[in-house]
Amino acid sequence: MNLYTCDLHVHIGRSGSGRPVKITAARDLTFTNIAVECAERKGIDIVGIVDCASPAVMEDIAQLLQAEQMVPHSGGGLRYRQQVTVILGAEFETKEPDGGISHHISYFPDFPQLQEFSAQMAQHVTNLQLSSQACQMPARELMQICRDCGGMFIPAHCFTPHKSAYGACTRRLADMFGELWDQVPAIELGLSADSYLADHIGELSAKSFLSNSDAHSLPRIAREYNIVEMAGPTFEELSKCLRSEEGRSIRANFGLDPRLGKYHRTYCNSCERIAQGEPPMTSCEHCGSSDIVMGVLDRIVQIQDYPEPHPPDHRPPYQYQVPLLFVPGVGPVSLRRLINNFGSEMAVLHEADEQQLGLVVGSKIARLIVLAREGRLPLQPGGGGIYGKAMTEDVSQMSIPGV
Repeated sequence: MNLYTCDLHVHIGRSGSGRPVKITAARDLTFTNIAVECAERKGIDIVGIVDCASPAVMEDIAQLLQAEQMVPHSGGGLRYRQQVTVILGAEFETKEPDGGISHHISYFPDFPQLQEFSAQMAQHVTNLQLSSQACQMPARELMQICRDCGGMFIPAHCFTPHKSAYGACTRRLADMFGELWDQVPAIELGLSADSYLADHIGELSAKSFLSNSDAHSLPRIAREYNIVEMAGPTFEELSKCLRSEEGRSIRANFGLDPRLGKYHRTYCNSCERIAQGEPPMTSCEHCGSSDIVMGVLDRIVQIQDYPEPHPPDHRPPYQYQVPLLFVPGVGPVSLRRLINNFGSEMAVLHEADEQQLGLVVGSKIARLIVLAREGRLPLQPGGGGIYGKAMTEDVSQMSIPGV
């Protein structure tokens, strides 16, 4: 068995020919550039690209295969430079009978199965070219199409307030998926949740948790990622890993402290304040308005089975990281210097010592990176679409009651 780093939720901004795919994503976020970024800067071994059902992206993939710049792996996935395995994925938006909207990712072992899935979905969406399109069907129906095409189905950013299963559709995923619930191997936590929060919900005890970046730009790749133990970097091995089969398993989740996420706490649309009171906050503590965006923490407390987390034996540790661009004082220039000196963002975040860092970016920023690594950098929680912030001074008075 070997250990691999994987980030299974990365978007494409433009196709290789310049056609828009994810409107809100960076223009240089192309299929090829993602693979290059993972190989040369991020230290990611396995990347899931979630806009591959787009016809323009499939053209890119076909060209890369024809030119042998990408090579099909015998166990599923595409290999790039013998360094990175690309898992072909597609994120779609579903709608429940009561109107609840959520996002889900379908992953496929090879290009022909992705092509089959894309052809199927072309019958259900208005513009297959664009990312995360609404397919006007319940999640369980989308999951069945995914499975019929040989894919693996994962609910995305499960707790976010607007377009997620727990955040916008249901209190229990077993009710949403029915008899298919047992076939869901894992859920994606999202940036505003962690394993400890999710383990307040009993039905998740048998599921693996994924901490993925949901990157909309190249620097955001691997802001959350997973360490997996598998025999090789393939789709088949990943499928076994998420099901904890034959000794494969997720060994660690690395992610943002949930307070840095955009939807961690409830946000008031009327007075534009982020809640600080005891969760769950279902109305504004300042002005009393019910026009709110409920935070992930508040939603989990609202629907939890346990007042304390009940992690199962197979649950790995959740290890917090503050991505370099969240660290005060780190900008594109200093980020480039750090990666050029230490090889990857992973090495900077978790390996380089303070003295080494100081030689590259100065003692002040080096100290902040180390404080972030140790979980001692003060954080101001986010909410309502506003990221939380890492602070350079004591903001303990802003701390939020936990669960």
